[in-house]
Amino acid sequence: MHALLSTTPGGPDTLEWTELPDATPKKGEVRIAVKAAGANFPDTLIIRDLYQIKPPRPFAPGGEVSGIVDAVGDGVSGFVVGDKVIAMTGFGGFTTHICAQANACLKMPERMSFEDAACFIFTYGTSHYALKNRAELKPGETLLILGAAGGVGAAAIELGKAAGARVIAAVSSQDKAEFCTSLGADEAIIYPRDMDRAAQKELSAQIKAAAGPEGVHVAYDAVGGDYAEPVIRSMAWGGRFLVVGFPAGIPAIPLNLTLLKSCQIVGVFWGASIYRDPAGHMQNMSELFEMYAKGQVKPHISARFPMQDGAQALEMISDRKVLGKVVLLAP
Repeated sequence: MHALLSTTPGGPDTLEWTELPDATPKKGEVRIAVKAAGANFPDTLIIRDLYQIKPPRPFAPGGEVSGIVDAVGDGVSGFVVGDKVIAMTGFGGFTTHICAQANACLKMPERMSFEDAACFIFTYGTSHYALKNRAELKPGETLLILGAAGGVGAAAIELGKAAGARVIAAVSSQDKAEFCTSLGADEAIIYPRDMDRAAQKELSAQIKAAAGPEGVHVAYDAVGGDYAEPVIRSMAWGGRFLVVGFPAGIPAIPLNLTLLKSCQIVGVFWGASIYRDPAGHMQNMSELFEMYAKGQVKPHISARFPMQDGAQALEMISDRKVLGKVVLLAP
């Protein structure tokens, strides 16, 4: 087997394609012959030791894979050799074979491709949990999505429309704006890369103009940094501001704004929610698979790389050049 390993903290250029001894599944595990792996923003953090999880080195990044079960450990029920599965691995997914806990695996829907499967659970799982469980998004409400052209943002557009919301996509370029409207966003706002005080005021004005007199009912912030405050200034009374990610840094919010708007700042830690509420997670996955079967959601894959070239995929994500998702294909 081979894996793209992080041997020292650093950027994607530090990753090494390495031959390893074949893995053997332990009790409660299945071994998966990986067909595809999704690349996500946390992968760019974990190799720099900037993520919540800090695995011992060497390790492979890669939190979600799809493939075929080719060995089953003791004590496993519900999976047999030959099953097509999706696995949430946390890390270790940029590899040709991986041993995963059976309870971290799901059987793939019949008509789902390996590429779609590897790009599905992380983004749609995060966004469905955020909009359904944390925001309780209602039909007719206005949803604003910061970083709407990325993986979780694109998923939030589709899920917002499926929930009957009016969706405003906020992005950093015209091509990203066009991408978001092609996914169903009702309107798109372009914000500058450098967010000084004047730019913050302009962004807030743009959001208020797009949202209308009530303001934004639900804000999905997958960007953070200085972009967050203009959004909170545009919130509706009783609005919900979802904290999803911080590629632009951790924001400093004047809390008087939450008082004036009577709005909530709501954390979204989807990864932890899976283990704290496994039944709720399985219900969400069932709903998402049903939406996929109906054509309401589908991963939008903008780039594909051989797994050994996974560093290029992570560079694209770091440079914010990705529209939707990037997938790595095992040799």
